[in-house]
Formats: sequence, structure tokens, C-alpha cells
Amino acid sequence: MHTDHFVRFARPALRIAVILAHGDLTVTPAIEDLVRQADLIVAADGGVLHALAHGWQPHLLVGDLDSTPPEVRRQVEERGTRVLQYSPYKDETDTELALRAALAEGANEIYLLGVIGDRLDHSLANILLLALPETAQVRVMILAGRQRILAIRGQAELEGREGDLVSLLPIGGDVTGIWTTGLGYPLRGETLPFGTPRGVSNFFTAPKATVRVGSGILLAIITPL
Repeated sequence: MHTDHFVRFARPALRIAVILAHGDLTVTPAIEDLVRQADLIVAADGGVLHALAHGWQPHLLVGDLDSTPPEVRRQVEERGTRVLQYSPYKDETDTELALRAALAEGANEIYLLGVIGDRLDHSLANILLLALPETAQVRVMILAGRQRILAIRGQAELEGREGDLVSLLPIGGDVTGIWTTGLGYPLRGETLPFGTPRGVSNFFTAPKATVRVGSGILLAIITPL
């Protein structure tokens, strides 16, 4: 799969899922390749409009459907989309429901598109989905414009070009025992305290970098230059 700066993990992918939310979406050739090769496409409510705009047929449409016009629902259902409609008084966001649906379908490599937008609360909530315990054993990444966002537990190998930026931010508490290779500002068993921005704007010194974590969860944001 053509992944540009996508992160590569140690274990092979068995099933690729793409989740389309209703936020900003920039479609590049890499995104087109990714969606074309996906085993499962899940539209989170209004994300179905992105799917139709780009000629993608979702396998699932999930959410309370307050952002999905009835005629759009009928159109995708007639083409074979399965609809999972929830009450608007649910506890989960539509994107969380879509992520959980992808997990229930057996996906172990999940890419979230259109999850960042002009609603800061929704954008932050979607980023924090990366820390869900249920995602610990699968690959989950947010693709937002040029940027790639993922959570690191244990160890991950990152790919990029020399000079590309990598920010490492602790979420959910302090992250201890951090070791890195291939980054301009190395960490050698150090701690990044929760709430501090020390890990912002590190950079690749080689095409691959590794990040190993003793305890906690790091949010990694890769920004190609």
C-alpha cells in the first residue's frame, strides 16, 4: 500500500478500515490509494457526504444521522450500504461509534479521515479517541491534511524524510522511560510530564525513527515539510 508518511508497525495488517467523518478532508493520491485498498469504509454520519463527493461507496453508515439527508441515506442504502442508526441522546460521538464499528468488524488497521475541523471540541475529542483502551492492539491513525497523528504505546517505528517534524505529547498522564532513535532531540529513558510542551517540534534525522515508551501513552504528530 502506498502510504507516504504513514507509520509502519511491527505486525502485519490483516484488515484495513477507513473512517470518514464530517470535518475537513483533503484528498491526495495517497488518500485515494488508501480508500481504494480498504477492506471496510465506514461513514460517520455526515462523512457519507465526503464519500459520495469522491465516488466512494461506504460499507457502513453509522451515527444519529442528523447530518445525513434522507435522500442520501436512501441512495447509499440502495447501493448496499448497511446503516446503523443511533439515538441523538447517545453518550458516544458519531466518530467513536464508527471506530467501534470498525473494531467490531475485525479491522486491525484503521485510518480516520475528516475528523479535524472548525469545531475544536470535536477535533480534540476525535484525537483523544486514539487513547481508547480498545485500540491498544490495533493500528489507528488520523490523517489530517499533511499531518499524521497516532498514539504510541510500547514502541512504534515512524517514517518520514530528514527534517520532517515530529511532536511527541503525553496524554492521560506522565509518560516515562522514553527512548528514541532517528530524531534530532533524542530522549534517553526520560519522562515527558503531562501538560508540558517539551516534545513539540522534534525532527527526523533519518528516514526512520523509533520511539519506545516505558509507561503511558504518547501522541505523535508527524508534519512533513
